[in-house]
Amino acid sequence: MPRRRLIYILAVVAMLGQMAFAMVTTAIQQSPTIDEPVYVATAEVYRQQHSLRYNPEHPPLGKLIIAAGTAFAGAELDPAYRGNQTRLGRHLLYESGNNPFHLMLLARLPVILLTLLFGVVVLLFARDLAGAWGGLIALAMYSFSPDVIAHGSLATLDVPAAGMLLTAFWAAWRARTRPTLWVPVAGAALGAALATRMSVLPAVPLLVLLAGWSAWRARTDDRKRRLLIAAGAALGAGVIAVAVVWFVYLVVDPRLRWTTPPNLPDVRGLKRLAVDLLPFPQAYTDGMLVQFKFENRLFNGFLLGESYKGSPWYYMPVAILIKTPLGMLALWFGGLFTMLMVPRLRAAVLYLLPVSVVLLLVTMTGARNYGTRYAIHLHLFLAVAAGAVALIRWRASRVAAALLVLWVATSSVRTYPFYLPYSNEAFGGTAQTHLNLHDANVDWGQDLARLGQHLRTRYPGEQIWLVYKGSGVPAYYGIQARDPYSVPLDEIHGLLVVSDSRVALAGPRLKQMIATSQEIDHVGYSIRIYRR
Repeated sequence: MPRRRLIYILAVVAMLGQMAFAMVTTAIQQSPTIDEPVYVATAEVYRQQHSLRYNPEHPPLGKLIIAAGTAFAGAELDPAYRGNQTRLGRHLLYESGNNPFHLMLLARLPVILLTLLFGVVVLLFARDLAGAWGGLIALAMYSFSPDVIAHGSLATLDVPAAGMLLTAFWAAWRARTRPTLWVPVAGAALGAALATRMSVLPAVPLLVLLAGWSAWRARTDDRKRRLLIAAGAALGAGVIAVAVVWFVYLVVDPRLRWTTPPNLPDVRGLKRLAVDLLPFPQAYTDGMLVQFKFENRLFNGFLLGESYKGSPWYYMPVAILIKTPLGMLALWFGGLFTMLMVPRLRAAVLYLLPVSVVLLLVTMTGARNYGTRYAIHLHLFLAVAAGAVALIRWRASRVAAALLVLWVATSSVRTYPFYLPYSNEAFGGTAQTHLNLHDANVDWGQDLARLGQHLRTRYPGEQIWLVYKGSGVPAYYGIQARDPYSVPLDEIHGLLVVSDSRVALAGPRLKQMIATSQEIDHVGYSIRIYRR
């Protein structure tokens, strides 16, 4: 093996290796985040009972991936249990004799493996566009992304859906040379993304059109024949995607037993047309209506130190600006600019930029300002674009690109193992994220186990008053705490422990408690400890 090739392979292994280490150690240390118990419990219902009744607002594939890990846990789940999905998650983890640490780690491992495989897709896509060094730059952006590491180490659906979508667009790009091989791959990957999260639906027209255009470009026949082949490719990709969605639902329940939930919204206009026209199982379209029901609600938000109700359009761009490494932002824009300037790469922009923009615009119009995880696709598609800077032949630009990559890596490593609350240096770094953002950007309930250990080590025997936002059960982690809302204010003495998301959206009473206390400590950059 030539020496240069060996060095290249070692660089790839090193980047994916550090990513794997970061994700696995993070997965071991973190308690269940708010969404995970629902997904894990639903995965067990799929596996053990073959029922679609829980969590219909998200299609089954991501939870089937999680079930591939929990299958080795031997988890007990009462088939007669009929609580809602939130209670079901608590029942599985804390009330059924299962080991939450063991079960959650096994649930997270398949997502971690999938996240690493998507890193290979990023590498190969960027190599196709910008050569070997472009592939390395793209992989560096992906493997050192704090957001990707944070959410790729959780039993959630955001990274799996984004990675499958990237795979679909990469396959569509490759279909320019071998459409008979890559168009079916693109359709299958698109179907997998649709079967994981409904939020990728706006990308469907783009992928179908690009599959057809790639097939058109691959042919040199007469115009009419090329047009027929292109139309067939577009239609074929769409049909395969639909078939994959149906297949996933049939895997869970071959008889597709389904009862429409009560109180679904009566949507009209384009939303109703979209629901009625989608050729998917009833469980899927009813799940879309559940999502529309969420979007009709008014949620609390927090941005740049201000709490509010509603959803300002600029929330997501600002949150992305806060939580993305500065060097990564520079390389994203540098890569896109390079692609536009290099004639042979201009066509490739269509496979990266429109889908990134469309999905970002959809999140900007959504009702839930809960985190950059809703735009995690940017860290995949724009990582590929960043690789294009390798094509700039000026020596100064190469040095600048190397320094930016080093800056991204350093910023990422410095935040270890606290990737979820990461923010870049311009906004004070990880320690200051709670002053600008809340929820899954900083505090998703992930540090309950750390809190238990911290209190036992540093504050043994002290009275604890806890205001916690999360899905964990504090008592399981050895936290014997009282509710400060259950007694008059003047009776609250000792340690007041508050999740940062609760601090961000504090009501008058909690604000008064905090104002009359002294902050003395924190845990995981997501929980504040005050002394009263």
